[in-house]
Amino acid sequence: MSRMARTAPRTVLATELAKRGRSVSGRPYRDRVDDKDDGPDGPRARYADLVMELAGEAGVTVPQGGSGFGRSALRFDGKIFAMLVRGRLVLKLPASRVSEMVAAGAGDHFDANKGTPMKEWLSLDPQSAEPWLPLAHEALAFADRAGRR
Repeated sequence: MSRMARTAPRTVLATELAKRGRSVSGRPYRDRVDDKDDGPDGPRARYADLVMELAGEAGVTVPQGGSGFGRSALRFDGKIFAMLVRGRLVLKLPASRVSEMVAAGAGDHFDANKGTPMKEWLSLDPQSAEPWLPLAHEALAFADRAGRR
């Protein structure tokens, strides 16, 4: 498979974001997620598709790149609600929902490589059958409610 075929979803994403007036600072979105290519159906391509779906939502900011924690994060009013970390979708959800999903085997509590699990952060297992977009909408709704407190 050619490199162009593998990166098509992310290249299309940059074009779509530009059409919607969402700036990606002139760099292809795929460079903002990660430099590693895991194929057209891998987590980076799935995340790029997710970002494209959420880019038009009010208050949502697409990843701006850079380095360090949160470089691939989707934000609502400046607060992270979803990101791709080490090939896993990480979402901020109510603690009870995270515990429910962990108990069901859908993922683990996210720990940001610090060894302390975060009760409101789910690191979704890449093999999980859970659909990403509904979970991301759930995280976005949670972020919206949290911002209104």
